Amino acid sequence: MRRFALLFLILCPLLPAFAGPNIILINVDDLGYADIGPFGSKNATPHLDRMAREGMRLTSHYAAPVCSPSRAAMMTGCYPKRVLPTPHVLFPAGAVGLNPDEVTVAEVLKASGYATACIGKWHLGDQPEFLPMAQGFDHYFGIPYSNDMGTAAEGSKSNPGQPLPNPNAKAKNKKAPPANDETGLKGNTQPPLPMLDDHNVIERVTAAGQHTMTRRYTERAVKFIREHQKESFFLYLPHNAVHFPLYPHHDYLGKSGMGLLGDWVREVDWSTGRILDTLRELKLDTNTLVIFTSDNGGPLPHGADNTPLRGGKGSTLEGGIRVCTLAWWPGKVPAGAQTKAITAHFDWLPTFAAVAGGKVPADRKLDGRDISPLLFGHSGTAGHDVFHYYRGFDLEAVRSGPWKLHLAKNELYNLDADIGESQNIAAGHADVVTRLQQLAETMKADLGDKTKDAPGVRPLGRVVNPRPLIGHDGKVREGFDKIAKTLP
Repeated sequence: MRRFALLFLILCPLLPAFAGPNIILINVDDLGYADIGPFGSKNATPHLDRMAREGMRLTSHYAAPVCSPSRAAMMTGCYPKRVLPTPHVLFPAGAVGLNPDEVTVAEVLKASGYATACIGKWHLGDQPEFLPMAQGFDHYFGIPYSNDMGTAAEGSKSNPGQPLPNPNAKAKNKKAPPANDETGLKGNTQPPLPMLDDHNVIERVTAAGQHTMTRRYTERAVKFIREHQKESFFLYLPHNAVHFPLYPHHDYLGKSGMGLLGDWVREVDWSTGRILDTLRELKLDTNTLVIFTSDNGGPLPHGADNTPLRGGKGSTLEGGIRVCTLAWWPGKVPAGAQTKAITAHFDWLPTFAAVAGGKVPADRKLDGRDISPLLFGHSGTAGHDVFHYYRGFDLEAVRSGPWKLHLAKNELYNLDADIGESQNIAAGHADVVTRLQQLAETMKADLGDKTKDAPGVRPLGRVVNPRPLIGHDGKVREGFDKIAKTLP
């Protein structure tokens, strides 16, 4: 035994380091709960249908009501308000973003030896200090925010084939931003859309470019997988699809019979199939965890379908914050499974860390937990007992088990019996209402309500003199590359 131990110590440096499984997180923008086949759509999504047959549906998975907060939860393992206390989303040339002091899932996996890439929409700040390569990613390719945050003349404010909006028209029912707003440029003051490749702005994205985004992201993702097939990798693929304006590739226009949104969903299905087929071809499928999800509920005015949920994007009704989610890892995630356990985007960081053999940050509070036992079908495992529904600074609802209480009107719903939130049963369950109110008060003591200041809220990242990455004159921001090269 002694001789064996000595031999092991001698040979140990020659042994390969522990190689964790690959992890791919596909995040679709504004995808409705029932916009894909596995969650009830009549649209043809054969690749996602197969993914569901070979994996697990998470039917009670929560995001946030809108884009930036949802992505903050994904990256940090926290309720959005804890790490990105903003009233809504971030815009071009904002002075604030996800604080570089936050530890992202990319940083956790990078510390475990993973190659990391973000390909697609970032939306956690567009200044160099906030971009993916300052937050743990080795590579970045994409547009740093939503595809509607460009100029009207270049297609960012209208669907293809529709008249351009009048740039002088005032937006209806929209309040002017407060004088101290730091979140960036709004409406017609927004600059051209920039496409970034690592630290470099390589082009301004026009309407023609919007049609090719999903395909370009997919091909770049496949390239990353091929280049890193012999090492552990983390690929974060946050599509700009299917956010308004709706720009499916020309090969998909009119193919779904369900409008531009349906066409673009079909292209997202193709994209996902291309990723999964690449993994099968390279024989990486049995060593790769793939998550497919959405950043928030679908926007009803643009044709999204959240059936059987009530409401849509921007709300804390189930249709605004519960998202269609699939987990796939042949041989690990049981085929054809589903769970209605409460899970959320803030679970991805601790889950991926556990799967990779990494460590979560111990010097700060996380709200997520490792749900890998749940994904792997282990008996006796569960999700969260309680979930809090924040919209911006406001705590609007709380859920415990099947019970959900909307705080403003004390409306109580049993989501197991009434997933559409149609029957307010508060009058018959005063004890449940009281218990959920107490849970809400406990959370308010941590993250507050109707204010960005609370004991558990961490500071935003902030820069002085934020500027667009591309000016209205078409010039790339002066000094952008110089600033980027000084970042870690």
